[in-house]
Amino acid sequence: MADPMEVLMADELFDKFKECAVEVLQVDADKIVPEARFDRDLDADSLDLVELVMALEEKFGISVDESELEGVETIQQAYELVTAKL
Repeated sequence: MADPMEVLMADELFDKFKECAVEVLQVDADKIVPEARFDRDLDADSLDLVELVMALEEKFGISVDESELEGVETIQQAYELVTAKL
């Protein structure tokens, strides 16, 4: 069973991630769900993804190489990429 503190931290992290995504992608918060696809569901292109990652780098104090964005198609994939850097 998951540690309640880890779950709470993960929820807080996702909330910060979501806040950033809403601001950068200019979408409703309820659209930022793990299975949402950047292209189909959020009408975001590769430039939008780069802008989002730049904002996330600043918010979380991390660095993501542009090559790591290849294959990132969903909110979940982007979130995992960011949290793996923490």
